[in-house]
Amino acid sequence: MVYQILSEKDLCTYYDLEKHPGISLKARKDEHAFAHLDHADIRDKLLSFSNGETAKVTFFLPQVHCSSCVWLLEKLPHLHPSVISARLDFLRKEIHLTFRIDQISLRELVLMLTQIGYEPMIQLSDLRPGARKRNNPGFYLRLGVSGFCFGNIMLFSFPEYLGLEAAAELPFHSFFGYLNLALALPVLLYCARVFFVSALQGLKQRSLNIDVPISVGILVLFGRSAFEILTHTGAGYMDSLAGLVFFLLIGRWFQNKTYDTLSFDRDYTSYFPISGTRKQGGVEESIPVTQLQAGDTILVRSQELIPADALLLSDEARIDYSFVTGEAEPVLKKAGELIYAGGRQTGGAIELTLVRSVSQSYLTQLWNQDSMGQSRPSLQAMTDRLGRRFTYIIFSLAIVACIFWLLKGETVKAIHVLTSVLIVACPCALALAAPVTLGNSLRLMGKYKFYLKNTDTIERLAALDRLVFDKTGTITYKDSRAAAEIQGGLDMEEQAWLLSLARQSSHPVSQALTRTLAGADTCALSQFTEHTGKGISARTEEGVVLCLGNAAFMQDCGISVAEEEKGATFFAVGGTIRARISVPKKFREGLGSLIASLGSRYRFSLLSGDNDRDREALAQIFPENTPMHFGQSPQDKLSYIRKLREEGEVVAMVGDGLNDAGALRESDAGIAVTEHVDSFSPACDAILDAGSLNKLGRLLDFSRTSVRLVRLGLIFSLAYNVFGLSIAVQGYLSPLIAAVLMPLSSSTIVAFGLISTRIAARKME
Repeated sequence: MVYQILSEKDLCTYYDLEKHPGISLKARKDEHAFAHLDHADIRDKLLSFSNGETAKVTFFLPQVHCSSCVWLLEKLPHLHPSVISARLDFLRKEIHLTFRIDQISLRELVLMLTQIGYEPMIQLSDLRPGARKRNNPGFYLRLGVSGFCFGNIMLFSFPEYLGLEAAAELPFHSFFGYLNLALALPVLLYCARVFFVSALQGLKQRSLNIDVPISVGILVLFGRSAFEILTHTGAGYMDSLAGLVFFLLIGRWFQNKTYDTLSFDRDYTSYFPISGTRKQGGVEESIPVTQLQAGDTILVRSQELIPADALLLSDEARIDYSFVTGEAEPVLKKAGELIYAGGRQTGGAIELTLVRSVSQSYLTQLWNQDSMGQSRPSLQAMTDRLGRRFTYIIFSLAIVACIFWLLKGETVKAIHVLTSVLIVACPCALALAAPVTLGNSLRLMGKYKFYLKNTDTIERLAALDRLVFDKTGTITYKDSRAAAEIQGGLDMEEQAWLLSLARQSSHPVSQALTRTLAGADTCALSQFTEHTGKGISARTEEGVVLCLGNAAFMQDCGISVAEEEKGATFFAVGGTIRARISVPKKFREGLGSLIASLGSRYRFSLLSGDNDRDREALAQIFPENTPMHFGQSPQDKLSYIRKLREEGEVVAMVGDGLNDAGALRESDAGIAVTEHVDSFSPACDAILDAGSLNKLGRLLDFSRTSVRLVRLGLIFSLAYNVFGLSIAVQGYLSPLIAAVLMPLSSSTIVAFGLISTRIAARKME
């Protein structure tokens, strides 16, 4: 059935290249299955977004286990045209789907997944926000049983440990042997089942995963021991078998805990710090979104992100859901309508009432979604290649070593060597080196207020050779206390118009005007429009057109500006300039020393939307011959970054995230420098608190150090495997010691990654 589905959609090429068949489907679901998903209450709780046409949902798929699963599940848009995108989180076994809910229902989507062998695990806990953690009690039961059997088998083997040869003649000696065999059966059939199942699935996929050699070692050890006990030719090695399984399960528990911890840190500890503006009793206050609760009233200005699902209180809003659905066309919403988290307001300031608390992990998911389609970093790709080849090498080495000792007539040693070689080799350490080291580096950078999208960003930061800086708000202060200087005689009504217009925007000039005119009255405005990089406009109730922006915006509005004043900001009423506005700017403290420290490693460029009045001052800060371009539009900045990358440079764009979204996205690493983190842009790869800009050099140094530590961890892991294998092939390593060393190697690599990055991070202080 799966073949028929794939064949109809011409998706069999992968299986021609790699003969990896999927898991067989034992039972086909009835077409009426999952009918409960048609109920609106259940459907709405499962969906993370829906606008009646496009919807998003996340499912847990316990069947995911190999590269074929990743390939097939991310090809769902080819299986059904109504599925827009499918992204699989392999470690968490979660798939994030975006689909056309007006063309395929949620029930039909789940049924399609089930038909190709991936039935989602939908539990009642999924209907409660934040309750997605799934425990595995069966695993802990296996661990307990194996530990119990291991301890008792060791107890019954004491005569052997003490070398009591006379005990071999006593009746209880054979009885203890049979007891050991009986205790080893649940270890083999129940506790070790996880390894057998994984190995069998790997063999069905025509590939050797790490559980294949482990399973062979367990079977060989059990077979040899059972033969000795039943034929009374020896005591067997059931204690080694039980200890082997027990320590292997401990190793797997440790590895799972490590991945869970890294995932937890990624979603909740090292998150980017968005804040929101809450209104209480007519007073506005900016607080972290994690403190926002259902029922709170919030104010969202133009270009700000909506942090949680909310009902619109204002008359109307124009919401850009491009970071959620990929569709850039704003959606018109009326008062009382539900607006989903992740949307961006493109009109004037709006008021909303939250209906859900903020899901920080969902906002993180939106941030990561913007990086879909990027190629995998070379370091991670190298680790993947090593892991794939490792098992084949180990299996071949074990067989050759076993044959060598058999030819020398030492059967017992051959069995020990075969088992020890298969067990002691540990690709887990190879796999853990990169995620542990880079994951902890990501967390540590967060403590210094440098928030990265993902661990891949660290590798891109380490490879940079050019830094492109924006000027306004990036290397100059956006002082939250600075007042705007208004030159022009504005009457009370015009001041009210200017304040009402400025408070709609989060631009630094608008915010400075809002502080300066805080005592003025406000009035209702309509048809608010923000022209990125230029200015804002609106109409009064009387139909008077108001414009606030730079000289280029004034000219777009048909208003002439004198050549010598083109660097200022203007306020125009009805086509006439009524005020000239300026905000005092000064360069950030420590900028000169920062550029000097970076100058030996990077080339620089400066892009600014302002005029060139600060060129001479900037020339004293930046190295000689640094390209400086002024009067740049957002499109100009994007084109400049694209040109540099086409010339082979690895570029970081350092901007304020307001007018630089295109350039941030186009660069290899987009760094948004921000003082008020409510202006967060998912287009960036990293967010740097403005107060930590002077630490940028040390943060970039730390990213390079982190990559070097990953490579060092890989070297340690390979050295461990070479050392362990060299001892094992000579017969000096028992299977039990090998089972202890295997998880010990993983813990050593984890400890090295955590401790070394913590020591390296001290240089950032």
